[in-house]
Amino acid sequence: MLNGDWRNVLGCLLLLAAGPAGASDWVVHAGTLIDGTGSAPRRSVSIRIHDDRITGIEEGFVKPDGVRIIDLSNRTVLPGFIDCHVHVSAKLPTRTNATEDRLTHNDIDRAFDAALFARAMLMQGFTSVRDVGGGDETVSLRNAIDAGKVDGPRLWVSLEALGPTGGHADSLSGLDAQLSHPGWNRGLVDSVDEARLRVREHQRRGADLIKIVASGGIASSGDDPRRQLMTNEEMHSVVETAHSLGMKVAAHIYPPGAIENAVRAGVDSIEHGSFATAATFALMKAHGTYLVPTLSVFEVFYEAARDHPELLTPGTAQKELANDPLPKRNLPLAVKSGVAIAFGSDLGEGDHSQEFTLMTGNGMSAQQAILAATRNAADLLGAADRIGSVQQGRFADLVAVQGDPLADPSLLRHVGFVMKGGVVYRQP
Repeated sequence: MLNGDWRNVLGCLLLLAAGPAGASDWVVHAGTLIDGTGSAPRRSVSIRIHDDRITGIEEGFVKPDGVRIIDLSNRTVLPGFIDCHVHVSAKLPTRTNATEDRLTHNDIDRAFDAALFARAMLMQGFTSVRDVGGGDETVSLRNAIDAGKVDGPRLWVSLEALGPTGGHADSLSGLDAQLSHPGWNRGLVDSVDEARLRVREHQRRGADLIKIVASGGIASSGDDPRRQLMTNEEMHSVVETAHSLGMKVAAHIYPPGAIENAVRAGVDSIEHGSFATAATFALMKAHGTYLVPTLSVFEVFYEAARDHPELLTPGTAQKELANDPLPKRNLPLAVKSGVAIAFGSDLGEGDHSQEFTLMTGNGMSAQQAILAATRNAADLLGAADRIGSVQQGRFADLVAVQGDPLADPSLLRHVGFVMKGGVVYRQP
């Protein structure tokens, strides 16, 4: 073995040995840097890191004494990716019967699944994610990740989605009405006062944000995705209360009229927005409301409905087949409108990076898709001063790919290096 090869092996061993325990100084040599600000790529730069933060970026490959070097001089370095719509404990729909799984597993089971899926997200390059519809297990997982007990992305959580009886978030829909569970009512909202109370309860239980399901859904039994189910007054109550507590509001909505009502109510993001029109997107742009298109979930559930309809929630396979192709056809309209778009897959288990391919295959440039998963996503989370870009003072969240993802966005699905907060979790 040549001397250079021995040095490379030794360097890799040192990186793997340097776990989350110790404070450290690093310099990352980036062959190309796409920094997540929208600026042109930079060539041959050094990223200085102390502990968990970026302390500077310099031209050329500097080698200060006593500082460990990470050699990514033949790779493209980007900020860690951010997925703004996950359900961290959700299993792929082709792997288990949805109703059986829900009725035979508890929050502790889901917490173990969530820990497994969260680590997989991190290995795919997602150093921050937003969970929009879970339970107490999501708060516990967030806290465990923050405490260094388990590996995973930084996690923002909403707890149970808020919506009306019989709506997309009603856990009893499609089941025997005589069944009951103490947690199934935690998201039900059927009045203005109840909306205010639920937001306050969620904040007390540890939620970072609030999610509402203002229209019907597709993967739920008995409701219509083309109808608004929450009242405008209920949405206003949620938004007013959440914003007074410093919490953002994400709104699951499909039909254009309902989207427009939610935007006027002041929600911060529209999740899915599958049936929106040019007028809808224009209103969203005027109000600064984000769109999170979540193309991945429609792709995954369409295949499940086509190949394994018996595994889905009762009565939903036909809704999936009829509606799942529409978001891809509608994305070019959103891109043309100039509405702000943030990355979201709507997955737990599975390949979150496929959203890049779906976005760039349906109207977005590679640069737009990257910004959706970095700068825009960080802004939607309210954390642009900490994540989403490679700049001084931000967390040292970095990923790297071999080649030019602006020319070939499929490379974003093959991350070979992952650093979160100055700790290397994946090394080429």
